Amino acid sequence: MSDKYREAGVDLEAGYESVQLIKSHVARTKIKGAQDSIGAFGGMFDLSVLGMKEPVLVSGTDGVGTKLMIAFAADKHDTIGIDAVAMCVNDVLVQGAMPIFFLDYLAVGKNNPKQIEQIVKGVADGCELSECALIGGETAEMPDMYSADHYDVAGFCVGAVEKSKLLDGSTIGEGQVLVGLPSSGVHSNGFSLIRKILLKDAHLDIHKTYEDFDKPLGEVLLTPTRIYVKAIKHLLEHVQIKGMSHITGGGFYENVPRMLKDGLGVKIDVTSFPRPRIFDLLKSTGNMEEKEMFNVFNMGIGFVLAIDKADVDKTLSLLNDIDEKAYVIGEVTNSGEVELTW
Repeated sequence: MSDKYREAGVDLEAGYESVQLIKSHVARTKIKGAQDSIGAFGGMFDLSVLGMKEPVLVSGTDGVGTKLMIAFAADKHDTIGIDAVAMCVNDVLVQGAMPIFFLDYLAVGKNNPKQIEQIVKGVADGCELSECALIGGETAEMPDMYSADHYDVAGFCVGAVEKSKLLDGSTIGEGQVLVGLPSSGVHSNGFSLIRKILLKDAHLDIHKTYEDFDKPLGEVLLTPTRIYVKAIKHLLEHVQIKGMSHITGGGFYENVPRMLKDGLGVKIDVTSFPRPRIFDLLKSTGNMEEKEMFNVFNMGIGFVLAIDKADVDKTLSLLNDIDEKAYVIGEVTNSGEVELTW
């Protein structure tokens, strides 16, 4: 125990308590290959158990952004960790890699063990949904850097794919079909604009349930980012996916081209999939143009696949078998641009 350190704002005893509280959440994410390393200086994973001849590691890192401000205002912290995992694993997934382990970084103004347990619970939930192990992390108490009730959470994941199955966009071509997997809402992007439109300008109350919604605004906004690992893993066992894109900040215009070779484009029918009501509220309240909405938000599609026309029915059927909705939303073109039609 260090009284001087506590006087400076860092409570070592609370830190030890936090570690004890999160151990059960970490334990439930253990998968084959994960080594018992919580408390060690480094997390460990045995790659040999994957049985790959030429494994390629694919890594991704991200945070949750200012969606955290909604969590602070709502005093709800048990799902934000899912977002931290989702933003990383979905990125790794687009290259055909299955996530194998995740590490989180949590910076807090004051070590509140119960709150930290809730955050890490969310991280563990996300890892379970991703079928990857939470093999380590870091919690840093940083008084003066953060206020006592604020924190930041980020992380990174590592995935693996057989070299021969790596998706690099080289097999995407004109005429292939785009299949979209629905988002759960706004996910974890655009929250600086969302907060400006709904909270700063319109002064809406996150604790109030507004017309056309079945729960308070704060809960709608805190709906966790969907994790697409299980759906894509199921598809890759039966269908040759040509390319994938995770629709994050920058919407359709920025993210879909990231899976394409130079010279290719896409044509997307935005009436081909349902739009969560939160986007209608943002558009009307913020007086935003339709094109701008698609340049910022996912608008209801969180993940896009490019497949051959011959595989469309099979793809939709396979996803239906595991209760995953999917929509044919467009096609690959040689236009070199993203064309949206209404």
